[in-house]
Amino acid sequence: MKKFFTVIGGMGTAATQSYLRLLNQRTPATKDQDYLNYILVNHATVPDRTTYILDRNAPSFYPDLLEDIQQQSLLQPAFMVIICNTAHFFYTQLQQATAVPLLHMPRIAVATLKQRYPQVHRVGLIATQGTLADQIYQTELTHQGLDYTVGDQQLQADVMKLIYDYIKKRNQVNAALYYDILQRMQHDFGAEVIILGCTELSLAQERAADHHFPIIDAQDIIVDKSIMLAQRVRAGQPLNIKNGIV
Repeated sequence: MKKFFTVIGGMGTAATQSYLRLLNQRTPATKDQDYLNYILVNHATVPDRTTYILDRNAPSFYPDLLEDIQQQSLLQPAFMVIICNTAHFFYTQLQQATAVPLLHMPRIAVATLKQRYPQVHRVGLIATQGTLADQIYQTELTHQGLDYTVGDQQLQADVMKLIYDYIKKRNQVNAALYYDILQRMQHDFGAEVIILGCTELSLAQERAADHHFPIIDAQDIIVDKSIMLAQRVRAGQPLNIKNGIV
């Protein structure tokens, strides 16, 4: 296969399925051949990202992702996308291991936020404890001159409950809990727009989108970027990816 890209997924599988479903739904197609060429690596056995970031004695997820990146690089995809925000903890090392451009989901999400909401000053961030501890979103938000809040300990506990107890463990979205988290982030902590910094939260948004809260959905954005880049690849146009951003 030529003119294709690679999806590094399986972290978790339900969130990756959400990405693929949106990718295929949004691709302009009237026949089979109009859809995009891509390879899915659904690496479900990658060790838990948050567990390792919070406890470096736990199994690292880096060797598994490095193996995926190196294997896929031999096939020469036009670009790769990693469907897990927390996995971007090792983004720099993974990009250094390949000449294939890797999209940087958190960086793209924050850049998009700045474009869509130029007047916003205070951003709410909900994500796994690993992503928050990594500071990957906080760094990008600060770089863009934005103030941010991650809420308090109870809100973070509820975010982890939604991600792990409901979505990862049961493949269920607790819509009431999701809405409550968004409401508290806005009303209690003054967030003008809320970043969904976890692909499981993106899955929650896909299944429970009936709310009025302004959000930036990192996975939703990366879907659109993937389609745009794949169409450029097919047309033989330059990708113009720099530092993981389009």
